[in-house]
Formats: sequence, structure tokens, C-alpha cells
Amino acid sequence: MSSAAADDAGDADALNNADNAPPSHTCKIVIVGAGMAGLSAANHLLKNNITDFVMLEGRNRVGGRIIAINIDGRRMELGANWIHGILGNPIYELASANGLVDIIQENNPHSVVATLPDGKRVPFHILQEIYDAYFWFFRRCEEYFLCKYLPPDGVDSVGAHLRLEISIYLEQFSEAERHIRNLIFNYLLNRETCISGCNTMDDIDLMEIGSYTELPGGNIVLPGGYSSILGPLTKNIPDAQLLKGHAATCIRWRVGLEGCSTTDSGLGEDLPARLPDNRTDNHLPDCRSGTASLSSSPSRKGRPKVEVICKNGKKFLANHVICTVPLGVLKESGRTLFDPPLPDYKMDSIERLCFGVVNKIYLEYERPFLNPGLSEVLCLWEPVDLKEPVSERWFKKIYSFTKVTDTLMLAWISGDEAKYMETLPFDVVSEKCTEILRRFLNDPFIPKPKRCINTTWWSQPFTRGSYTAIGLGASQVDITNISHPLYMQPTCSKPAVLFAGEHCHPSFYSTVHGAYLSGREAAQMLSVPDTPPEVVLNVEGTADLSSWLEGIKLN
Repeated sequence: MSSAAADDAGDADALNNADNAPPSHTCKIVIVGAGMAGLSAANHLLKNNITDFVMLEGRNRVGGRIIAINIDGRRMELGANWIHGILGNPIYELASANGLVDIIQENNPHSVVATLPDGKRVPFHILQEIYDAYFWFFRRCEEYFLCKYLPPDGVDSVGAHLRLEISIYLEQFSEAERHIRNLIFNYLLNRETCISGCNTMDDIDLMEIGSYTELPGGNIVLPGGYSSILGPLTKNIPDAQLLKGHAATCIRWRVGLEGCSTTDSGLGEDLPARLPDNRTDNHLPDCRSGTASLSSSPSRKGRPKVEVICKNGKKFLANHVICTVPLGVLKESGRTLFDPPLPDYKMDSIERLCFGVVNKIYLEYERPFLNPGLSEVLCLWEPVDLKEPVSERWFKKIYSFTKVTDTLMLAWISGDEAKYMETLPFDVVSEKCTEILRRFLNDPFIPKPKRCINTTWWSQPFTRGSYTAIGLGASQVDITNISHPLYMQPTCSKPAVLFAGEHCHPSFYSTVHGAYLSGREAAQMLSVPDTPPEVVLNVEGTADLSSWLEGIKLN
């Protein structure tokens, strides 16, 4: 027997000897992760009167990528910023039902200034012209998914297609006019990496960019900040069932089946081959009845379980696990988090999808310094040489500074440059941002901020990135593959492990409402009865069903 097999056998024996190694907790469902998907699943279970569950959160807080900090009475959202769309958005409906959103949204004028590295400003009509052209170029990229026709040969990424469109568009201008317009296009491409969540737009598959569904209604800001949505989602979950500081290190999803004759994957792929309800097979566990007949140990009884082992040593046994860890964590530890390991098709899809890094930089000032009517400064950098070390060019990925309040500015940065920024002290980031503002506004007296705070989503062990995009060579099928549940056996009526998170929604990936819907769907699978109630039709005066049918008149 191999050492691994010996370990498995030892673990199985220990689990069956409750006196020697009792589990810390036994429940019906374990939810791994208390981000939006996990909170959604928990609330949906409660609505269906399922209370026998435990939530395990590795951090000492809930919310996942929804988080705000308060400094000197000022609220800064470090994660999710907007509700993307109104119609059909469950997050907007939840916010409205709890009085968290203004019914009438104020449309404050958004005044921007686009400047060159030498401080010269670009006329607004040129900026508007390029915005309009870029909008249609991007819409044409989305049409490939919707219309299913093929792009030009050799053009397989969004970045390649946009550059092709841009080059054709710029041919009509003189060299000087072309240069200025090209800088604006370059700014828009940098901005798009933050929207899509990638390093460059060359990373995004052209045929799949249209798979994302944009809900109508625009981007909504909650007056109390996005993190205010966590209140109504946590108020009904008992504290005893929401365990913080419980980082899951192993999900053993075939506990009690180690000696059983099993299929290679035990996955949903096997569902068409499930045994009929009336078939008996001594080598397969009857998960509906709650007993397992193991060929290697006929004396063992009891329903097979899923075991979740935490970093703090706690163990939890459950019938089902809803795993909501982000795609970045699955990329890093997907091969070691599960026992047995995830099947190859799942890991291949995890690796193909893109999980980009997008970070925020907050700059807080003692006093206002921008014109009161100005809300954003666009930085039109010259194209960078990617052969240049990232340490010398990282700041050129910062494409704008937006005024949050008169004394608070916000900048965004993505990709490899965002990863590098996370290694720098706050004061270095602050000095570089001050240098950029002074340069592009041609004003050496712009003050240094009194405080600089930047996010570090790549360094965070429970995220390892920001949100999902469909990378080059990936597709919606990969999202479906990841979200597909794991079954202990083909005969099981319900899965052992379910997956949820924004990376599990095929058309709302990268959004909070996508995470919410995926968590709700996972909970719904566990909320339906194991066996549908039997329906008996009694019709008076009929001897059998055929005679009753004969009496039906079709008018």
C-alpha cells in the first residue's frame, strides 16, 4: 500500500471511530467563504427553513471583496464600488428593499480634462470624437459572440481587434493629429483593463467578450457605500454559525468511500448514467437512503460525508459543501484544496480563465487643489516599452485621477503594474502620484497628500486577484465547468460539493450580482426535497386511468 493510500485508510478509520477522534462539528451544509456568494447561499437556505449549516470564513470579517474602511470619519470603499445596472439586478433590489439606495439618482456633471505629459490639454471635441469611435470599435468586438461570424485571420484577442480598428481609423489624419488621438486610444485601452480585469486587452478572448451581459440602468452608488449591503445579508445569520478565522485547507469530499468501487470523477458528467431508483448495487452507496455499502468493509454503516479541515485544526463533517473561494485561490491551491483532487477538466478551465489584478489608490489632502468644477484628470501617456522593467514603468498604467470629494482623489491601476505597486510603501506610491499630477497639470505647487492608501488584492491570500475575465483561449464553457458540482457517486440525488462566486456565473462574471445569483442557485439545489412528493390522482366513478381519459372531451 502506498503512503498516500495508507494515510487515506487511516483517516477513514479515524472518522469511523467517533470515540477516538470526534469531529468538531457535524451539520448538514458547510459554506466555505463569507463573501457575497456565501452570504447569498446562507440567506437562501434560511428562507427555505434550512438552518443546519455553518459558514467558514478565513478572514476575521465578512464580505470578501466588499470592504470599506473609515478614517477620520471618511469612508473609503476598497473593493466593489458600484451596483452595475438596475433592471434584473438582485443587489439593487436588495438595496432598495432595505432603504440603502436613493430612488432618485443625482446626475452630477462629470467634467474632465485630458492632458499630455507636457501639461498641454487636449480639446474636448477631440476627446469626445475618440470616445465615440472607441465605443463602436468595442461594440464590434462584442458582436463576434452575438453573431457568431469570424474575425480577420490572426486577430483573436480584443486588444488585437481594437488596434486594427484604431489603425484604420487614424489613417485619415495627419501625423500630429494621429499622435494625439492615438494617446487617447491608449488611455482608453488602459482604462479597459481595469473594467475587464486583466493585464492587457491582448489577454481577453475576442470571440467571448460579448458573453458578458450588461444590465440596463447604469452604475449606481449607494449613499452609505457599497459595503452597507452587508448589513441586511448578515443580520439573520446567527453568530454561532458564522465562524471567522476558519480558513479551509482541505475539502475531503468522499469521506467513507475510500474503499468503495467508484467512477474516476464522481461528477455531474456521470449523471446521465445514474442508476435507476430500483436498482441495487452493493458496490455503490445509496445516498438517497443515507447508507453506504462498502465492498471493502461490509460492516461500515452511515451516510458518506464531506469533511472540511481548517487551518486552525477544526474539522467539520457535512452532507454538502458550498465552496465560494475566489478563482484566484482556486488557481493557486485548487490542486491541493480538494481530496480527491479536482478533475482535470475543472483545473484546465480554472487555468484558462483570467483572474486579473485591479487596485485602487486613494489620495487624501488637507485642502482642495483642483478647480471645483473639475472631476477627473486624464493622463495621456506615451505608449510604454514592455521590455522596460516594470519597476520603471508601473506608474504609467495609472490612467486618471478622479475626485471623490474635494479633498479625496481616486486612481486605478491594473495588471503586472498593480502587482508591483503592492510591493511599494505607501509613501513611495504617494510621491509618484504627486509627481504625475504636477507633471500632467503643469503645476509644481500641487500639494502632497496627507495620506495615501492603496489596495493589495493580489497579495491577499483569500483573493489572489480581483475578478474574472474570459482569457484568450477560454470560453463560457470554462465557467460552466468550474461551477459544475461534484457528486460522491452517480446515484446521489444531490451533490457533495457545489461551487459559487462571480467566476461561476456565465454572463455576470466579475460582478457582485453574479456572485449573489450563483450562491442562490447553489443553495436552491440543496433546498429541494431529496425525493419529490408522490402525487396521487383520485377520480370518482372511474375504474382505471384509461376509462377516465376516455371521458375527457376536447373542445
